[in-house]
Amino acid sequence: MKSLIIEETQATPKVILDLLNNNYEIEGCSRPENVREFYLPIIEWLKEYYQNMDDRLIAKHADNQLVFKFKLDYFNSSSAKFILDILILINKIYEKGLNMRIDWYYDENDDDMKEVGEELSEVVDLQFEYVVMK
Repeated sequence: MKSLIIEETQATPKVILDLLNNNYEIEGCSRPENVREFYLPIIEWLKEYYQNMDDRLIAKHADNQLVFKFKLDYFNSSSAKFILDILILINKIYEKGLNMRIDWYYDENDDDMKEVGEELSEVVDLQFEYVVMK
């Protein structure tokens, strides 16, 4: 399985799903013109990751928690549905036995973004760590 790297634009976040370096993050602003077209490769990648999980991968992260970082400055309502879909897939991976958590970054002056993270955490029932961006 190959890593997935998508460069940031003015309307789309940077996406890193890097198996080799164990780096998983979505960072930036999400207001793509065609939200489905942008997020579909990410969703397909996560589905493939889930399908290819094995005991070796789970054992690899038993003592080394996999961290998925969300560093979003802004996302529109169309993106919110796909972000939730991503979190649901991450939750399925977690429920299959992978030791992981979500790091939800927010600006110290943006309580709304933190609240959105808290709401999403409740929906997917997955551990979120809240990190203030500086």
